[in-house]
Amino acid sequence: MGSVERIQNVARRVAKWHQAGHQVVVVPSAMSGETNRLLGMAREIQKNPDPRELDMLASTGEQVSVALLSMALQELGVAARSYAGWQVPIRTDSAFNKARIQSIDDARVRADLDANKVVIITGFQGVDDQNNITTLGRGGSDTSAVAVAAAMGAVECLIYTDVDGVYTTDPRVVPEARRMNVISFEEMLEMASLGSKVLQIRSVEFAGRYRMPTRVLSSLTDPTGSLAEEMASGTLITFEEDEKMETAAVSGIAFSRDEAKLTLLAVPDKPGIAHSILGPIAAANIDVDVIVQNQSVAGTTDFSFTVNRAEYNRAVEVLTKEVQPAVGAREVVTDDKVCKVSIVGIGMRSHVGIASLMFQTLSQEGINIQMISTSEIKTSVIIADKYMELAVRALHKAFGLDQPGGSL
Repeated sequence: MGSVERIQNVARRVAKWHQAGHQVVVVPSAMSGETNRLLGMAREIQKNPDPRELDMLASTGEQVSVALLSMALQELGVAARSYAGWQVPIRTDSAFNKARIQSIDDARVRADLDANKVVIITGFQGVDDQNNITTLGRGGSDTSAVAVAAAMGAVECLIYTDVDGVYTTDPRVVPEARRMNVISFEEMLEMASLGSKVLQIRSVEFAGRYRMPTRVLSSLTDPTGSLAEEMASGTLITFEEDEKMETAAVSGIAFSRDEAKLTLLAVPDKPGIAHSILGPIAAANIDVDVIVQNQSVAGTTDFSFTVNRAEYNRAVEVLTKEVQPAVGAREVVTDDKVCKVSIVGIGMRSHVGIASLMFQTLSQEGINIQMISTSEIKTSVIIADKYMELAVRALHKAFGLDQPGGSL
């Protein structure tokens, strides 16, 4: 949606599906750079813009997109109707800037589909119980698309983006990265939560909750190509794990540059200390990721956790002004130059020695591990951000992801 020409290409692609007999609902994002432009103007006027007014402002970008796409479809002879989120309506809570979808009324949309119209709905936004416009946060258009697909009982949700699927890791970091034809929902959820930018994590959560088959496709291919070729491309997020998928111990390497680590030294080692530290962080609406509490020494312990780098300054303020005085920590130590690197794969359930190989590989490259976090199908490490690309390349090779057929 970056230009008029690209909007016209989107219209051609949508028209192709519609003319093949499919009922189509489209959920576009704003034109490229538009949301950043709007938010930039807001911050020129007000250092800390009012969250409600930010949502009023940011929501206009998608309204431009849906109107222009509707016009482009009409120019191709396809009946189309555009709606803002509040007109459907897409009901959300009142958490401005990061609202969560609560319900979608599909009656109006179904009536238009039954009248052979293409329906275009603004992504990224909705309306709360007080009829305030709300936005879902960055990447919210993906979430809107999956939510609408689930509400409509769609056969499949197609996410068109600037990449042609989900890769074993970012090809910009590892040129040998391979596109996966299929990935399990669990793996995609981990990849999204661990830093993969292909899909926004809340969209993957919606897909999993409502078992909505979701396919990631490239928006840069020929919009008039055959439907068969288009459906054979990209990556399908599936909910059926098979033996072939589980033969690969590791399916992908995810990473996130946007990490920051905070540590409270010498806090009392007693019941409730974790809540005393993280409660105020949660009250400030700051998400915490990796958490490590060290062994007690002389009745005290060190407590470390990571947050998104964008929330680093607020987290430091909460720790130094509220938490440290309350819990009696000796010192707050912070580091905003760390990153997270993770290995992901459902095959890790049935393969031993995976974490050991990861740690060995990083050791051989001289990379020190600061924190470790694990789940059934992933292992994540926090390391200095200057080593991120080296770590990703080394791990990608160590697990054989540069070779056809999967990992070790």
